[in-house]
Amino acid sequence: MSTTEIGGERAFAFLSLNERPAKPRSRGVTEIRGPYYTPVGKRYLEDLLEAMGAWVDTLKYAGGSFTLMPRKTVRALNELCHEHEVEVSTGGFLEYVLAQRGDAVDRYLDECRELGFDIVEISSGFVTLPVDDLVGLTGAVRAAGLKPKPEVGIQFGAGGASSVDALEAEGTRDVGQAIELAKRHLDAGAHMLMIESEGITEQVREWRTDVVSRIASELGLEHVMFEAADPDVFSWYVKNYGIDVNLFVDHSQIVQLECLRAGIWGTHDTWGRMLSYRPSAS
Repeated sequence: MSTTEIGGERAFAFLSLNERPAKPRSRGVTEIRGPYYTPVGKRYLEDLLEAMGAWVDTLKYAGGSFTLMPRKTVRALNELCHEHEVEVSTGGFLEYVLAQRGDAVDRYLDECRELGFDIVEISSGFVTLPVDDLVGLTGAVRAAGLKPKPEVGIQFGAGGASSVDALEAEGTRDVGQAIELAKRHLDAGAHMLMIESEGITEQVREWRTDVVSRIASELGLEHVMFEAADPDVFSWYVKNYGIDVNLFVDHSQIVQLECLRAGIWGTHDTWGRMLSYRPSAS
């Protein structure tokens, strides 16, 4: 791939890289975390997207960070993303809104639409809802003209900064139960499913690669995005599922991840091994 979608011909275009689909991508999708661990303002984001925007598909706010910002700032960040063909996700904040009760969800979705969000993540790591209610939220997001992205996982209490001991005390749900919920969300029109890392590769003593395998085989890689905000984790996903696996990483990791996807750099166990094959059109 010798050119990028935005910004023209890439530097050193005579060097071959793994071919990546053009935007809008349906495979090899990369979502990056925006404001949370570090502030991400317009000037920083403009620099990031100017350099690497061709490889970013979605910017995700985290922790409800947008509620701390002026409306004009949120709108400006979202508009800047759209200029670079990057969609914008709310991140997993809906469960806080649910706790407000009343018409809070409807007002939240209205505000998301007005401020230029594209995707609403439907999280439930800290709250318990009937399955029908969770699936109903997917329908409500679609009805509001936004893309629903339900978060599915096996760890109770996921989504915060809990310790391994605290999460072990909470326990996990059966992966089959999580997969059945995911299928119902897809039937209800989910845009994609976010697979929560806690209980699988985060805050665990041993990775639950068996869970990843079942999710991939029963739901299909094209329907899921794995949370992988750690270089060892996203390297493992690319090594085991190829460069087209959909991943969520921190904004600081976009260059490292794309170097891995492109097959141009990596650690001793990935360097030169990440390849792709795109059959020629007949």
